[in-house]
Amino acid sequence: MIKMEIDQVIKHPLSTEKSIRLMESENKLIFVVDRRANKKEIKEAIEKEFKVKVDKVNVMNSIKGEKRAYVKFSAENPAIDVATQLGLM
Repeated sequence: MIKMEIDQVIKHPLSTEKSIRLMESENKLIFVVDRRANKKEIKEAIEKEFKVKVDKVNVMNSIKGEKRAYVKFSAENPAIDVATQLGLM
């Protein structure tokens, strides 16, 4: 498999009511990612891009044809800090 570049993996963060609720309650953010990206590539891209530690990545293919990554950050890296960097908050 071809290794994807960081800027190819992450398309954009989702800023919905659900994503804000997940950020506050479970320390997670939701990103729309490239359909070809796997969990390992997504984790590496997020860690390099935002210089944080990622605990877990879950992916879901939406009905619209998007691939969404639910990224759980470690306790020492609050998701709200990453959201602030992205301009979501």
